[in-house]
Amino acid sequence: MLQDINAVLFDLDGTLVDSMWIWRDIDIEYLARFHLTLPDALQKEIEGMSFTETAVYFKNRFDLEDSLEQIKNDWNRMAEYKYKHEVPLKEGALEFLKYLKQNQIQTGIASSNSKELVELVIKKHGVYDYFKSIRTSCEVEKGKPSPDIYLLVSNDLGVSSKQCLVFEDVIQGVKAGKNAGMKVCAVYDDFSAKDTKKKKEIADYYINSFKELL
Repeated sequence: MLQDINAVLFDLDGTLVDSMWIWRDIDIEYLARFHLTLPDALQKEIEGMSFTETAVYFKNRFDLEDSLEQIKNDWNRMAEYKYKHEVPLKEGALEFLKYLKQNQIQTGIASSNSKELVELVIKKHGVYDYFKSIRTSCEVEKGKPSPDIYLLVSNDLGVSSKQCLVFEDVIQGVKAGKNAGMKVCAVYDDFSAKDTKKKKEIADYYINSFKELL
């Protein structure tokens, strides 16, 4: 898998950290403030969107009066405690990061989450310094499945797409890596377990845990 690979790029939520489960709870709680219920298909509809794109979607779909910045600030505050105290690293992730560092393979993060939450959780787990580039989809024109975020991180690292390996947990993320011309390894996550067959079809590799790579 790592043959001819000079950089490994990671999605964050559901890939490096076990956090996808919290967002449904946050969406339910947030919408309840406006006496709204969570639509069944909402999570699928916003998959891959950047933090800002998701805020735009919520504002338009639910006709919210709050500004985009207010919506995003509210989400950050609601998620902060969970990211600081309840979100663990995925099994084998730390050991895999150590392996990559020892073998002089560069690493970067390409996340759809907010920069605040990304930095909070990786600093909390002591892995911030493993990454030479930490970018979010709010820094590019389009979120996943657009390749923009992955191309930005590879450019930061000075590594061509053909020399990059991406780890992703959701279909839109896998597509983003493939659209960037990179090899992609899909990662199992409870949140997207129903999509396992499809992820295996479109990704180059598939793992249930990073421990399989060690």
